[in-house]
Amino acid sequence: MINMLSFIWMLIVGAIIGVIGQAIVGRDMPLGWVGNIIGGLAGAWLGTRLLGDWGPHVADMAIFPAIIGAIIVVFIVSLIIGGMRSRSRT
Repeated sequence: MINMLSFIWMLIVGAIIGVIGQAIVGRDMPLGWVGNIIGGLAGAWLGTRLLGDWGPHVADMAIFPAIIGAIIVVFIVSLIIGGMRSRSRT
C-alpha cells in the first residue's frame, strides 16, 4: 500500500522525468504539468519494462530507464497529437 507522501513524491519525480523527456525530444507534452506527470510515469513504466530495473532509483523508479521511456512516450504522443492537429487544420 502506498502512502500519501510516497504518492506525492512519485508525482514530483514523474513530472521531472517528463520534463527531461520533453527537453531531450524538443517537443511539448499536451496538458502542461499534468501531461509531464503522465508522460514521466508512463515513461518510467515503459522504460522499466523494456530495459529492466537498473541504475539509481528515486521514488521507486529506475531513473535511466524512466528517462529513456519518457523520451519514447513524449515522441510518440507528440507525433500523434501533431498529426491530429495538422488534420484538423485542413
